[in-house]
Amino acid sequence: MHIILMGPPGAGKGTQAEMMAKEFSVPHVSTGDIFRSAIKEGTEMGKKAKEYMDKGALVPDEIVVGIMKERLQKPDCAEGVLLDGFPRTAEQAEALDEVLQELGMSIDAVVNVEVEDEELVSRLTGRRVCQKCGTTYHVKHNPPKVRNICDHCGGELYQRSDDTVETVKERLSVYNRQTKPIIDFYQRKGLYVSVDGSQKINEVSEEIKEKLKK
Repeated sequence: MHIILMGPPGAGKGTQAEMMAKEFSVPHVSTGDIFRSAIKEGTEMGKKAKEYMDKGALVPDEIVVGIMKERLQKPDCAEGVLLDGFPRTAEQAEALDEVLQELGMSIDAVVNVEVEDEELVSRLTGRRVCQKCGTTYHVKHNPPKVRNICDHCGGELYQRSDDTVETVKERLSVYNRQTKPIIDFYQRKGLYVSVDGSQKINEVSEEIKEKLKK
């Protein structure tokens, strides 16, 4: 099964991606992972991407798609794959279609974990991270036993600079603008499925499985 998983920051997409990959026995392929892997392995596309990244420039779509193509040709993707964080634009979605057609593959479903912006702002602005060990907490949903002190190592907790209300709202605004054309693209193909990401983790997972069965 070839699945694309979408979701805004704070929707719990990463957790669902891990669970889905195990459920369907397919590799979980995220853009960040394949970039790091391609650069480490010194692939042709990896070298080209590194040139742009070293300059602090955006990596062009043709290189991003090229790296994805390299990854999809690996043996572990033969029976399916879970794509996380790709495509990010309608242009990338169209390019991915061409690559998959060339490789004799096709997308079976595009799953979007939807959560209202207000809830996402609450989730992200309440996040706290340990300065020492990196353990993540939430002031409301997963607080430490002692305020601002890590349960595991006693380190001080802090709020990431990109977790402030203003920054979070801007991130969500950018995400919504970027993803609408992608959603429209896959809706026209009849591949789009939305799930309620405001539920408990296992409930979201069950809804995904039920909708994919259909």
